[in-house]
Amino acid sequence: MAKGAGGGQWRWLWLTFGVIALDQFTKSVAKYYLSTFSDVNEFFWLNFVTVHNTGSAFGFLDNQSGWQLWLFAALALAVSIGILVYLWKASGIHPYTAAALALILGGALGNLYDRVVYGYVMDFIDVHFGSWHWPAFNIADSAISIGVILLLISAFRKA
Repeated sequence: MAKGAGGGQWRWLWLTFGVIALDQFTKSVAKYYLSTFSDVNEFFWLNFVTVHNTGSAFGFLDNQSGWQLWLFAALALAVSIGILVYLWKASGIHPYTAAALALILGGALGNLYDRVVYGYVMDFIDVHFGSWHWPAFNIADSAISIGVILLLISAFRKA
């Protein structure tokens, strides 16, 4: 396994930067098109909408006075630093683990950028089945979710 600076897994940061770039690009495209055309019903199960989320996942604490912005920003920063330190020091971790951490880091930093710059995270993907709607999300949220799934797979794999 190739080692980066400090003997760690820095080579996986390309995935982190890719997530951040894709997240910010899709959010900017969504802002432009959704401000021009409003909501877009693409398929019978998918809409593109504009949601400004000042809370966390599923809008948790979204209706608070603003303190939650700094709580979630601090949490994202702490998790990001922890992942970076782990990737710096780790030398023999499984590729699933490294990829998972890189995805989580990219998602955390993508949403952290939005919180600090705009005061909210823009969600724009609305998956639904009939009248049931999953809470709106974005590419960063997807990367975090995929990263957590990979981390669980990695944790339960045979050694």
